[in-house]
Amino acid sequence: MTSTASSTDTRQGQAPHEQRPSWQQRLRRFGYTAAPRSDVREQLVPPYVQPSPRMWQFLGLSRPLAERIARWSAWGGPLLVTLLAGVMRFWNLRNPKRVIFDETYYAKDAWALVHRGFEVNWDKNANDLILKVGDQVQIPTDASYVVHPPVGKYVIGLGELMFGFNPFGWRFMTALLGTLAVLMLCRIGRRIFRSTFLGCLAGTLMAVDGLAFVMARTSLLDGVLMFFVLAAFGCLVVDRDRARAKLAAALPVDADGRVRPDAHIAETLRLGWRPYRWLAGLMLGLAIGTKWNGLYFLVAFGLLTVLWDVGARRVAGAHHPYAAVLKHDVGLAFLATVPVAVVTYLVSWTGWILSPTDGSGGYYRDWASANGRSSSWSWLFPDWWLSLWHYEHQVYEFHVGLSSPHTYQSNPWSWIVAGRPVSYFYESPKPGKDGCPVDAGEKCAREVLALGTPLLWWVAAFAVLYILWRWLLRRDWRAGAIACGVAAGYLPWFLYQERTIFFFYAVVFLPFLCLAVA
Repeated sequence: MTSTASSTDTRQGQAPHEQRPSWQQRLRRFGYTAAPRSDVREQLVPPYVQPSPRMWQFLGLSRPLAERIARWSAWGGPLLVTLLAGVMRFWNLRNPKRVIFDETYYAKDAWALVHRGFEVNWDKNANDLILKVGDQVQIPTDASYVVHPPVGKYVIGLGELMFGFNPFGWRFMTALLGTLAVLMLCRIGRRIFRSTFLGCLAGTLMAVDGLAFVMARTSLLDGVLMFFVLAAFGCLVVDRDRARAKLAAALPVDADGRVRPDAHIAETLRLGWRPYRWLAGLMLGLAIGTKWNGLYFLVAFGLLTVLWDVGARRVAGAHHPYAAVLKHDVGLAFLATVPVAVVTYLVSWTGWILSPTDGSGGYYRDWASANGRSSSWSWLFPDWWLSLWHYEHQVYEFHVGLSSPHTYQSNPWSWIVAGRPVSYFYESPKPGKDGCPVDAGEKCAREVLALGTPLLWWVAAFAVLYILWRWLLRRDWRAGAIACGVAAGYLPWFLYQERTIFFFYAVVFLPFLCLAVA
């Protein structure tokens, strides 16, 4: 009889110094753990964490009542956190009754956009006049050169159309989106952690953060950008769950009721058009149409959703998951994100495109015709396209060359610890005016300071390191997703350290820091 000794037996016969640990054993020293072997359905779509029966017993609640509370908390908990955020953001929103910081650009640009379709040049004394007469102010006619796309300003303009050209009107939509962002974060956190408590914790952290609070109460573009980025991320998380559930439903079930992997199904199943992925493309287009750094999220999230598909097909039993994804998923993933985002971005310029080309329209709208750039290819590249391309090139040159010193500019190295907050507004009212007590012995001081909650940001600095460890050594997809959001919103700024940049840009990746801390 022929003996077939295993490699394990062979290693047992070796001297101790000749035995080499496997790569898994080596990485285990740093916390590596192998993927669990269980029902494939639970690996693809893990169940939500249920509260411990001991907790219900401690609270004296019956099982039926406890189950109803658990079901209610899925939406009830996030809505309570959102209510807290809404009260904080809308309370006394019209104060200060001033045009603060960059509201001097975006509030006026928004008013012009919703009435003219393009931004205009305002008189240097327009702010005082606007605060006096509001909607009755006359809109100038000459176009203004602006360096950000129109979506965020259209959003601000919606509030002005509803509530007038006043501080409450131009801050309403940023406050609303800042509140809804808290609701989205609660639900996103619940979905990725499979825990209502952790989702609500992440939302609460953002609800009470100082930077998120100030940005929601100021009509700047970065809060709008954060909303659309978070919405796109949420759509992709929902799409991930739905695609994996469809994959799990197609796999065979053993006699014991456990779903088992199947290589053929995992490599050939088509997951369809996936509407939430298309919705994510729309949100990313709106993000790019607010500020150009939304482009980084388009690239990062596009890669992320494809890698999620690779992981899903691998868990389902695919021997060649990358090939399967390349064949069945990459094409539709590209169509659902990149073209949709590009079309959304172009549509956002409709007001500018439809403006006159005789010099009375949007800035550079007449560039192609005035410079004789029309050609026989105009059916493919119309004059508005050529003019817009020239405009965007000029804006790009402005952005990469911006280096004018500013008192509150900061280096991105300091953002993660909130090292250089930005003062949006400061004044010293006399006693008896603007909230200063009559019996005050001297002038008072009030300030709007964009400062992140120090404890949250300092803890987040360490939480990011923990997230990287979880992603690289524990293969935790949740950590990878959070790291992706932080990286897309934070790392690109290190390429422009010589530029005039500010800490409040960090609000776009603040939701991912809250998820990391939670």
